[in-house]
Amino acid sequence: MILENREVYRASYGAELETVCLACGETDLAICLPGGIWQPSLKKALLAHIAELRARLQSYISLDPTFAASHTPYTPAACAPAMAWAMSRAASVAGVGPMAAVAGAFAQAAGEFLLAFCPEVIVENGGDIYLATGKERLVGIYAGPDNPFTDQLAIKISADAQPLGICTSSGTVGPSFSYGRADAAVILAPDPLLADAAATALGNRIKKEQDVEAAVEFASTIPGITGALAIHGKTLAAWGSVELAPLEKVALM
Repeated sequence: MILENREVYRASYGAELETVCLACGETDLAICLPGGIWQPSLKKALLAHIAELRARLQSYISLDPTFAASHTPYTPAACAPAMAWAMSRAASVAGVGPMAAVAGAFAQAAGEFLLAFCPEVIVENGGDIYLATGKERLVGIYAGPDNPFTDQLAIKISADAQPLGICTSSGTVGPSFSYGRADAAVILAPDPLLADAAATALGNRIKKEQDVEAAVEFASTIPGITGALAIHGKTLAAWGSVELAPLEKVALM
């Protein structure tokens, strides 16, 4: 999401958990934790972890630029780091290029790192979320400032569905590449990398309101996802474990 949109939806986060931000290159994380957990030592350790993962991935991309450029499934070389292989596997399932899973990869990496220090973690990375709190949560739907569904609806996530990836792609909001014009293409999956890649695949198929239902039907065939939702203009379609609820202004997550 572009900066002004990121500020809008991050301002809507609930107050139950403490929200902090951590940036490392293009990786821009909003992290929700119980109060008192976020200390300078933890920030330093997480930043070092993310920086190391980024350095390994960037080093590999410098050797194999097609990995980053491909918009279709691509198998990395044997020397690729574990994250590159995980991105490639998730993207292949969804039928897209590996970089379609990068935001979900870093959201998961940060979330799993932090779970060693606290029982509740939410990490958002450019609209892609890693959710592990053991409590029912509402995740607000952001489809752009002019869409009628923005600030009106949320997806209710049960405690037993977590950890969960909730990832969003858009062809009208933010700088990420999309072949489509979806205002929001949302995927739920236990694997955040798959959720991220599948959200791209879903969004790619939506160019007009009439495409929304068929695109969600397509998403339902992707192995490993548990829910899908798509919005274009005034049209919304959903499948699977997407329980919609009115958005509570005081508790986006």
